Amino acid sequence: MDYKNSGVDIEAGYKSVELMKKHIKRTMRPEVLGGIGGFSGAFDMKPFMGMEEPTLVSGTDGCGTKVKLAFVMDKHDTIGIDAVAMCVNDIACAGGEPLFFLDYIACGKNIPEKIATIVGGVAEGCVQSECALIGGETAEHPDLMPVDEYDIAGFAVGIVDKKDMITGANIKPGDTIIGIASSGVHSNGFSLVRKIFPMTKESLDTYYDELGTTLGEALIAPTRIYVKALKNVKKAGVTVKGCSHITGGGFYENIPRMLPEGIRAVIEKNSYEVPALFKLMAKEGDVSEHVMYNTYNMGIGMMLVVDPADVDAAMKALSEAGEKAYVIGKTISGDKGVDIC
Repeated sequence: MDYKNSGVDIEAGYKSVELMKKHIKRTMRPEVLGGIGGFSGAFDMKPFMGMEEPTLVSGTDGCGTKVKLAFVMDKHDTIGIDAVAMCVNDIACAGGEPLFFLDYIACGKNIPEKIATIVGGVAEGCVQSECALIGGETAEHPDLMPVDEYDIAGFAVGIVDKKDMITGANIKPGDTIIGIASSGVHSNGFSLVRKIFPMTKESLDTYYDELGTTLGEALIAPTRIYVKALKNVKKAGVTVKGCSHITGGGFYENIPRMLPEGIRAVIEKNSYEVPALFKLMAKEGDVSEHVMYNTYNMGIGMMLVVDPADVDAAMKALSEAGEKAYVIGKTISGDKGVDIC
Protein backbone atom coordinates (compact mmCIF):
# COMPACT_ATOMS: atom_id res chain seq x y z
CA MET A 1 0.00 0.00 0.00
CA ASP A 2 1.20 3.51 -0.79
CA TYR A 3 -0.19 7.07 -0.88
CA LYS A 4 -1.26 6.76 -4.53
CA ASN A 5 -3.31 3.65 -3.79
CA SER A 6 -5.07 5.58 -1.03
CA GLY A 7 -6.22 8.15 -3.59
CA VAL A 8 -3.54 10.87 -3.45
CA ASP A 9 -1.24 11.10 -6.46
CA ILE A 10 1.85 13.13 -5.53
CA GLU A 11 3.25 12.85 -9.05
CA ALA A 12 0.06 14.41 -10.44
CA GLY A 13 0.62 17.27 -8.02
CA TYR A 14 4.12 17.84 -9.36
CA LYS A 15 2.81 17.82 -12.93
CA SER A 16 0.07 20.32 -12.02
CA VAL A 17 2.68 22.74 -10.68
CA GLU A 18 4.77 22.43 -13.83
CA LEU A 19 1.77 23.05 -16.07
CA MET A 20 0.61 26.10 -14.13
CA LYS A 21 4.00 27.85 -14.04
CA LYS A 22 3.46 29.48 -17.44
CA HIS A 23 0.20 30.99 -16.16
CA ILE A 24 1.73 32.22 -12.91
CA LYS A 25 4.57 33.89 -14.82
CA ARG A 26 2.03 36.24 -16.49
CA THR A 27 1.09 37.73 -13.11
CA MET A 28 4.50 38.64 -11.77
CA ARG A 29 5.20 42.10 -10.35
CA PRO A 30 8.68 43.48 -9.60
CA GLU A 31 7.96 43.32 -5.85
CA VAL A 32 7.63 39.50 -5.87
CA LEU A 33 10.64 37.83 -4.24
CA GLY A 34 11.64 34.30 -5.15
CA GLY A 35 9.72 31.88 -7.33
CA ILE A 36 7.00 29.26 -7.14
CA GLY A 37 7.67 26.17 -5.07
CA GLY A 38 8.70 27.55 -1.71
CA PHE A 39 6.76 27.16 1.50
CA SER A 40 5.53 30.75 1.35
CA GLY A 41 5.33 33.69 -1.01
CA ALA A 42 7.33 36.85 -0.35
CA PHE A 43 6.51 40.40 -1.44
CA ASP A 44 8.76 43.46 -1.06
CA MET A 45 6.96 46.37 0.64
CA LYS A 46 9.77 48.91 0.23
CA PRO A 47 8.23 50.52 -2.91
CA PHE A 48 5.22 51.57 -0.79
CA MET A 49 7.11 53.15 2.08
CA GLY A 50 6.54 56.61 0.60
CA MET A 51 2.94 56.47 1.78
CA GLU A 52 2.14 58.49 4.90
CA GLU A 53 0.36 55.59 6.60
CA PRO A 54 0.57 52.44 4.46
CA THR A 55 -2.36 50.21 5.40
CA LEU A 56 -2.92 46.61 4.37
CA VAL A 57 -6.40 45.56 3.28
CA SER A 58 -7.41 41.97 2.57
CA GLY A 59 -10.22 39.88 1.17
CA THR A 60 -11.06 36.19 0.99
CA ASP A 61 -13.87 34.42 -0.84
CA GLY A 62 -14.84 31.61 -3.16
CA CYS A 63 -17.24 31.03 -6.04
CA GLY A 64 -20.01 29.24 -4.15
CA THR A 65 -22.06 26.71 -6.08
CA LYS A 66 -21.18 28.31 -9.42
CA VAL A 67 -18.59 25.55 -9.63
CA LYS A 68 -21.46 23.09 -10.22
CA LEU A 69 -22.11 24.88 -13.49
CA ALA A 70 -18.48 24.41 -14.51
CA PHE A 71 -18.79 20.68 -13.81
CA VAL A 72 -21.87 20.24 -15.99
CA MET A 73 -20.45 22.36 -18.82
CA ASP A 74 -16.96 20.87 -18.40
CA LYS A 75 -15.65 24.43 -18.68
CA HIS A 76 -12.97 25.34 -16.17
CA ASP A 77 -11.05 28.26 -17.69
CA THR A 78 -13.02 31.14 -16.12
CA ILE A 79 -13.97 29.99 -12.62
CA GLY A 80 -10.55 31.15 -11.40
CA ILE A 81 -11.35 34.68 -12.60
CA ASP A 82 -14.41 34.57 -10.34
CA ALA A 83 -12.31 33.55 -7.34
CA VAL A 84 -9.92 36.47 -7.87
CA ALA A 85 -12.69 38.97 -8.61
CA MET A 86 -14.60 38.24 -5.42
CA CYS A 87 -11.50 39.12 -3.38
CA VAL A 88 -9.92 42.00 -5.27
CA ASN A 89 -13.22 43.84 -5.81
CA ASP A 90 -13.67 43.95 -2.05
CA ILE A 91 -10.17 45.40 -1.69
CA ALA A 92 -10.95 48.01 -4.36
CA CYS A 93 -14.05 48.96 -2.34
CA ALA A 94 -11.76 50.10 0.45
CA GLY A 95 -9.70 52.18 -1.98
CA GLY A 96 -6.93 49.59 -2.00
CA GLU A 97 -4.59 48.35 -4.72
CA PRO A 98 -4.45 44.52 -4.78
CA LEU A 99 -0.85 43.35 -4.46
CA PHE A 100 -0.95 39.56 -4.43
CA PHE A 101 -3.30 36.59 -4.45
CA LEU A 102 -3.16 32.98 -3.25
CA ASP A 103 -5.56 30.25 -4.34
CA TYR A 104 -6.77 27.05 -2.71
CA ILE A 105 -8.22 24.24 -4.83
CA ALA A 106 -9.67 21.13 -3.20
CA CYS A 107 -10.44 18.29 -5.58
CA GLY A 108 -11.56 14.69 -5.51
CA LYS A 109 -8.79 13.74 -7.92
CA ASN A 110 -5.88 15.82 -9.18
CA ILE A 111 -6.11 15.85 -12.96
CA PRO A 112 -3.12 18.06 -13.83
CA GLU A 113 -4.52 19.47 -17.05
CA LYS A 114 -7.79 20.47 -15.38
CA ILE A 115 -6.01 22.05 -12.40
CA ALA A 116 -3.72 23.98 -14.74
CA THR A 117 -6.77 25.24 -16.67
CA ILE A 118 -8.38 26.46 -13.43
CA VAL A 119 -5.16 28.20 -12.39
CA GLY A 120 -4.97 29.73 -15.85
CA GLY A 121 -8.24 31.47 -15.00
CA VAL A 122 -6.82 32.57 -11.65
CA ALA A 123 -3.82 34.03 -13.46
CA GLU A 124 -6.10 35.89 -15.89
CA GLY A 125 -7.97 37.40 -12.94
CA CYS A 126 -4.67 38.48 -11.44
CA VAL A 127 -3.57 40.06 -14.74
CA GLN A 128 -6.88 41.96 -14.95
CA SER A 129 -6.43 43.28 -11.40
CA GLU A 130 -2.65 43.81 -11.72
CA CYS A 131 -1.82 41.63 -8.73
CA ALA A 132 0.65 38.76 -8.49
CA LEU A 133 -0.22 35.11 -7.98
CA ILE A 134 2.47 34.28 -5.43
CA GLY A 135 1.30 30.94 -4.08
CA GLY A 136 -1.47 28.45 -3.61
CA GLU A 137 -2.43 24.91 -2.71
CA THR A 138 -4.06 22.04 -4.55
CA ALA A 139 -5.36 19.39 -2.16
CA GLU A 140 -6.63 15.97 -3.20
CA HIS A 141 -9.53 14.79 -1.04
CA PRO A 142 -10.28 11.19 -2.02
CA ASP A 143 -13.48 9.76 -0.50
CA LEU A 144 -14.47 13.26 0.64
CA MET A 145 -15.23 14.70 -2.81
CA PRO A 146 -16.28 13.00 -6.08
CA VAL A 147 -13.29 12.49 -8.39
CA ASP A 148 -14.62 14.92 -11.01
CA GLU A 149 -15.46 17.78 -8.63
CA TYR A 150 -13.50 20.56 -6.94
CA ASP A 151 -13.91 23.76 -4.96
CA ILE A 152 -11.84 26.91 -5.22
CA ALA A 153 -11.27 29.81 -2.85
CA GLY A 154 -8.72 32.56 -2.60
CA PHE A 155 -7.15 35.27 -0.49
CA ALA A 156 -5.84 38.66 -1.60
CA VAL A 157 -3.84 41.39 0.11
CA GLY A 158 -3.76 45.01 -1.01
CA ILE A 159 -2.45 48.34 0.20
CA VAL A 160 -3.82 51.85 0.58
CA ASP A 161 -2.60 55.04 2.23
CA LYS A 162 -4.85 55.42 5.26
CA LYS A 163 -5.94 58.91 4.19
CA ASP A 164 -7.19 57.47 0.89
CA MET A 165 -9.35 54.72 2.38
CA ILE A 166 -12.98 54.67 1.23
CA THR A 167 -15.01 54.45 4.44
CA GLY A 168 -18.34 56.12 3.69
CA ALA A 169 -17.87 58.48 6.65
CA ASN A 170 -18.08 61.61 4.47
CA ILE A 171 -21.25 60.68 2.61
CA LYS A 172 -23.85 63.42 2.92
CA PRO A 173 -27.47 63.87 1.81
CA GLY A 174 -27.60 64.84 -1.86
CA ASP A 175 -24.58 62.84 -2.98
CA THR A 176 -24.86 60.90 -6.24
CA ILE A 177 -24.79 57.11 -6.62
CA ILE A 178 -23.16 55.73 -9.77
CA GLY A 179 -23.66 52.11 -10.78
CA ILE A 180 -21.11 50.20 -12.86
CA ALA A 181 -22.50 47.41 -15.07
CA SER A 182 -21.96 43.78 -14.15
CA SER A 183 -21.11 40.99 -16.59
CA GLY A 184 -24.02 38.84 -15.43
CA VAL A 185 -24.88 36.94 -12.27
CA HIS A 186 -21.21 37.03 -11.18
CA SER A 187 -20.67 34.48 -8.36
CA ASN A 188 -23.68 34.83 -6.08
CA GLY A 189 -27.13 33.31 -5.89
CA PHE A 190 -26.34 30.14 -7.81
CA SER A 191 -28.17 27.94 -5.32
CA LEU A 192 -31.34 29.72 -6.49
CA VAL A 193 -30.21 29.68 -10.14
CA ARG A 194 -29.93 25.90 -9.91
CA LYS A 195 -33.53 25.72 -8.69
CA ILE A 196 -34.77 27.96 -11.51
CA PHE A 197 -33.03 26.11 -14.36
CA PRO A 198 -32.23 22.38 -14.62
CA MET A 199 -28.47 21.97 -14.40
CA THR A 200 -28.33 19.61 -17.39
CA LYS A 201 -26.28 19.87 -20.56
CA GLU A 202 -29.45 20.13 -22.62
CA SER A 203 -30.79 23.01 -20.52
CA LEU A 204 -27.48 24.90 -20.44
CA ASP A 205 -26.92 24.44 -24.18
CA THR A 206 -30.31 26.03 -24.97
CA TYR A 207 -30.00 29.23 -26.99
CA TYR A 208 -32.14 32.20 -25.96
CA ASP A 209 -32.70 35.04 -28.42
CA GLU A 210 -33.03 37.58 -25.61
CA LEU A 211 -29.64 36.52 -24.20
CA GLY A 212 -27.90 36.32 -27.55
CA THR A 213 -26.15 33.18 -26.35
CA THR A 214 -26.81 29.88 -24.62
CA LEU A 215 -28.06 29.84 -21.05
CA GLY A 216 -24.86 28.19 -19.85
CA GLU A 217 -22.57 30.78 -21.45
CA ALA A 218 -24.65 33.60 -19.97
CA LEU A 219 -24.56 32.11 -16.49
CA ILE A 220 -20.89 31.15 -16.42
CA ALA A 221 -19.65 34.59 -17.62
CA PRO A 222 -16.88 35.49 -15.16
CA THR A 223 -17.32 38.15 -12.49
CA ARG A 224 -16.22 41.56 -13.72
CA ILE A 225 -13.14 42.97 -12.03
CA TYR A 226 -13.38 46.67 -11.16
CA VAL A 227 -9.87 47.37 -9.90
CA LYS A 228 -8.68 49.32 -12.94
CA ALA A 229 -11.96 51.24 -13.09
CA LEU A 230 -11.54 52.45 -9.49
CA LYS A 231 -7.91 53.34 -10.16
CA ASN A 232 -8.97 55.40 -13.15
CA VAL A 233 -11.55 57.30 -11.11
CA LYS A 234 -8.92 58.08 -8.48
CA LYS A 235 -6.45 59.16 -11.17
CA ALA A 236 -9.09 61.58 -12.48
CA GLY A 237 -8.99 63.36 -9.12
CA VAL A 238 -12.43 62.19 -8.02
CA THR A 239 -12.95 61.41 -4.35
CA VAL A 240 -15.04 58.27 -3.99
CA LYS A 241 -16.94 58.74 -0.74
CA GLY A 242 -18.47 55.28 -0.59
CA CYS A 243 -18.19 52.05 -2.54
CA SER A 244 -20.26 48.87 -2.53
CA HIS A 245 -19.48 45.56 -4.24
CA ILE A 246 -22.90 44.07 -5.05
CA THR A 247 -22.47 40.42 -4.09
CA GLY A 248 -24.66 37.99 -2.14
CA GLY A 249 -27.55 39.87 -0.58
CA GLY A 250 -27.95 42.09 -3.63
CA PHE A 251 -28.93 45.72 -3.24
CA TYR A 252 -30.65 45.45 0.12
CA GLU A 253 -27.71 43.99 2.03
CA ASN A 254 -24.71 45.53 0.29
CA ILE A 255 -25.67 49.16 -0.29
CA PRO A 256 -26.18 49.93 3.45
CA ARG A 257 -22.69 48.58 4.17
CA MET A 258 -21.16 51.71 2.61
CA LEU A 259 -23.46 54.19 4.36
CA PRO A 260 -22.92 56.02 7.66
CA GLU A 261 -25.71 56.29 10.22
CA GLY A 262 -28.39 58.80 9.28
CA ILE A 263 -27.95 58.36 5.53
CA ARG A 264 -30.30 56.43 3.26
CA ALA A 265 -29.81 55.48 -0.39
CA VAL A 266 -32.53 55.90 -2.99
CA ILE A 267 -32.06 53.78 -6.12
CA GLU A 268 -34.11 54.46 -9.25
CA LYS A 269 -34.59 51.03 -10.81
CA ASN A 270 -35.57 52.56 -14.18
CA SER A 271 -32.32 54.52 -14.43
CA TYR A 272 -30.76 51.67 -16.42
CA GLU A 273 -31.93 48.61 -18.35
CA VAL A 274 -31.91 45.45 -16.22
CA PRO A 275 -30.16 42.77 -18.31
CA ALA A 276 -32.32 40.12 -19.98
CA LEU A 277 -30.78 37.30 -17.95
CA PHE A 278 -32.26 38.62 -14.69
CA LYS A 279 -35.66 39.12 -16.32
CA LEU A 280 -35.55 35.55 -17.61
CA MET A 281 -34.62 34.22 -14.16
CA ALA A 282 -37.47 36.10 -12.49
CA LYS A 283 -39.95 34.84 -15.07
CA GLU A 284 -38.84 31.20 -15.21
CA GLY A 285 -38.51 30.88 -11.44
CA ASP A 286 -41.50 33.04 -10.51
CA VAL A 287 -39.12 35.03 -8.31
CA SER A 288 -40.50 38.24 -6.81
CA GLU A 289 -38.86 41.57 -7.55
CA HIS A 290 -37.88 42.01 -3.90
CA VAL A 291 -36.14 38.62 -3.82
CA MET A 292 -34.31 39.40 -7.07
CA TYR A 293 -32.94 42.68 -5.66
CA ASN A 294 -32.19 40.94 -2.37
CA THR A 295 -30.18 38.16 -4.05
CA TYR A 296 -28.61 39.40 -7.29
CA ASN A 297 -26.69 42.39 -8.63
CA MET A 298 -29.43 43.03 -11.22
CA GLY A 299 -26.88 44.30 -13.73
CA ILE A 300 -24.91 46.55 -11.36
CA GLY A 301 -21.75 45.00 -9.96
CA MET A 302 -20.30 47.99 -8.16
CA MET A 303 -21.70 51.26 -6.82
CA LEU A 304 -19.88 54.49 -6.06
CA VAL A 305 -21.00 57.52 -4.07
CA VAL A 306 -19.54 60.83 -5.24
CA ASP A 307 -20.20 64.52 -4.82
CA PRO A 308 -22.58 65.80 -7.53
CA ALA A 309 -19.82 68.10 -8.78
CA ASP A 310 -17.66 65.04 -9.53
CA VAL A 311 -20.23 63.02 -11.49
CA ASP A 312 -19.10 64.05 -14.98
CA ALA A 313 -15.42 63.39 -14.22
CA ALA A 314 -16.23 60.02 -12.65
CA MET A 315 -18.42 58.95 -15.58
CA LYS A 316 -15.71 59.98 -18.06
CA ALA A 317 -13.03 58.05 -16.13
CA LEU A 318 -15.22 54.93 -16.02
CA SER A 319 -15.95 55.14 -19.73
CA GLU A 320 -12.23 55.50 -20.49
CA ALA A 321 -11.65 52.37 -18.40
CA GLY A 322 -14.08 50.48 -20.64
CA GLU A 323 -16.97 50.40 -18.17
CA LYS A 324 -20.66 51.06 -18.69
CA ALA A 325 -21.85 53.27 -15.88
CA TYR A 326 -25.13 54.91 -14.95
CA VAL A 327 -26.31 57.54 -12.48
CA ILE A 328 -28.74 55.35 -10.55
CA GLY A 329 -29.63 57.23 -7.39
CA LYS A 330 -28.80 59.60 -4.56
CA THR A 331 -28.40 59.76 -0.81
CA ILE A 332 -30.92 61.37 1.56
CA SER A 333 -31.31 61.88 5.30
CA GLY A 334 -32.96 58.95 7.06
CA ASP A 335 -32.42 55.61 8.69
CA LYS A 336 -29.46 53.76 7.19
CA GLY A 337 -30.88 51.56 4.45
CA VAL A 338 -32.02 51.60 0.85
CA ASP A 339 -35.21 52.35 -1.06
CA ILE A 340 -35.62 50.97 -4.58
CA CYS A 341 -38.26 52.87 -6.50
